[in-house]
Amino acid sequence: MNKTVNNVEEAIDGIQDGMTLMLGGFGLCGIPENAINALVDTDVKGLTCISNNAGVDDFGLGLLLRKHQIKKMISSYVGENKEFERQMLSGELEVELNPQGTLAERVRAGGAGIPAFYVPAGYGTEVAEGKEVREYNGKMHLLETALVADFAIVKAWKGDAYGNLVYRDTANNFNNMMASAGKITIAEVEEIVPVGSLNPNEIHTPGIFVQRVFKGENFEKRIEFVTEQQD
Repeated sequence: MNKTVNNVEEAIDGIQDGMTLMLGGFGLCGIPENAINALVDTDVKGLTCISNNAGVDDFGLGLLLRKHQIKKMISSYVGENKEFERQMLSGELEVELNPQGTLAERVRAGGAGIPAFYVPAGYGTEVAEGKEVREYNGKMHLLETALVADFAIVKAWKGDAYGNLVYRDTANNFNNMMASAGKITIAEVEEIVPVGSLNPNEIHTPGIFVQRVFKGENFEKRIEFVTEQQD
């Protein structure tokens, strides 16, 4: 039952070329910083990454893009990464864009064992190309398929040895749903707490979904933009 591993290197062991990864986070909030940095050091390549966005040029998934370790991105918002834009326009990077709600539901469906669902978002746009369309209640809907991954890598505030996780505030974002949609889920946590110390009513991800837990170090928790009110 003890799912803790000694370090990030043990946590990402088994990630190989050509695999599909889910990575939690929204912008730079709640991203698994240590795991991403460790993947950069491995030189694993040909990855398909499912993430709300691709970080920025010098942080988060942007580091993997810079080393050309990602062959495909399945994401929602990619406007903060110039290298992403360059690779996409040059044809070096395959990109599958999703409305943000659709991406979230595709991940949630994957974790719930639902193979596909209909959604109105994206009808009449490039998102609809090649997808089955049906009318429900007078509105056209697209058939969207669920997403699963070989590894889901999430970032949590607290975790215990059984893999129970608590996310802090908005860092919950995509982490919670992605934790349930990986064949192997790795949890990078700020603090490992004793089993039984987490209030069961406050646990966001039950340990049944998690296979590996490790304590991250030196979290930068970078902020993309800081906007200050003018007096």
